[in-house]
Amino acid sequence: MEGCLLNSLPRLVFDGVELNGIYLTDTTLRDGQQGFGYFTVEESLQLYEVLVELNNGGRAIVSTEVFLYTDKDRVVARRLLELGYEYPRVVGWIRASRSDLSLVSEARLEETVVLTSISDYHIYYKLGLSRSEALERYLGVIGEAYRRGLTVKCALEDVTRADPGFVALFLERYLRLAEREGFEAKVRLSDTLGLGVPFREAPLPRSIPRLVALVRSLGFKPENIGFHGHNDMGLVVTNHLSAWMSGAFESNCTLLGVGERAGNCPLEVMLLHYASIKGERVNLKAVWKAVRVLEKAGFRVPEFQPLVGANAFKTKAGIHIDGLLKNPEVYLPFDPEEVLGVPYTIEITPYSGRSSIVFWLRQHGVPEGLVEKDDERVSKAYNMVLEAFSNGRRRPLSDTEVAEIVRKTMPDIFEAYVRRRLERLEL
Repeated sequence: MEGCLLNSLPRLVFDGVELNGIYLTDTTLRDGQQGFGYFTVEESLQLYEVLVELNNGGRAIVSTEVFLYTDKDRVVARRLLELGYEYPRVVGWIRASRSDLSLVSEARLEETVVLTSISDYHIYYKLGLSRSEALERYLGVIGEAYRRGLTVKCALEDVTRADPGFVALFLERYLRLAEREGFEAKVRLSDTLGLGVPFREAPLPRSIPRLVALVRSLGFKPENIGFHGHNDMGLVVTNHLSAWMSGAFESNCTLLGVGERAGNCPLEVMLLHYASIKGERVNLKAVWKAVRVLEKAGFRVPEFQPLVGANAFKTKAGIHIDGLLKNPEVYLPFDPEEVLGVPYTIEITPYSGRSSIVFWLRQHGVPEGLVEKDDERVSKAYNMVLEAFSNGRRRPLSDTEVAEIVRKTMPDIFEAYVRRRLERLEL
């Protein structure tokens, strides 16, 4: 196959499924902060600016949610509104109480998510209510929100452990209220403990496709149905994609997946899939600003995290490196330089093969064709790599160590190319 490295994300097309209406919402300053730690006002503003840049002038990320419970949170809400961006919209996130509604009004927000805990675990044990009492409380707050001129989205907390019959009862009452009062009913399915699965063959309430189908059967429009998942069982991205496929068009995520326990769905990963499905230009390069903000705040990005982990576009395997030498498309899903602004790189271990020496040389300025894999000097260099690991060493060789091996095995190449390259890097 001829061709150069892919310069954009490969399109993802589905047979018989229309996904033009899908979109993202962010909850980094709500669930992310709640699960990770305290963000300062300045950090909150910086993370919001990242969302704006990720949108790239569009509206893939429609809104971002904020807490309103502390003085700092209220300052953040005010400062975000003052920035004046159309997208992402700044929306509140509150419990189902009239006092919390007042916080939204006082913050001059036009929209809020209302937590409507839906499982018996939450209704009986957390809230100390009966189902009927919870239902009346929720509907009362929703009606009051409408009378105050607010747009509301109900988040069905712990829906993957809830009685489907009660879920349907509440949503039917919610729809009737919306029809009577003349507002649009919006709902979010919250897989609070990550128990959801992406299989239609699984039973309710754990099947995400069946939950979405239930909500749609009651009359909710796809654009008014959302999904918020957690990664306790390692299925969060799959569940979010399953929700999209099933007709829940909102995908509620956090930057880097930061959040409670095993975390939320990583917004940057879903944004990548969004771009693959919609064919829209987004600015994923902006995610590195979020990485810097979160790392400065004390968050540690896992080495093997997709897209942003240190190992995400790095290989140590000889067969992969050999493929990259022949054509980068062999072992890259897309061009990370084009999409994320980062190069694909290698590290050298005993399993990296002779190709790793050639690849390293090209990375350090040696022209293609000058030194190839069958060169005797490459074999000598690789033997020195093997020797370096003969006494129990585990970590890959550093650039300094590889440079020293090159200096010993091919001094002319080292002097002509590698030394100069290393000196430029030091400068």
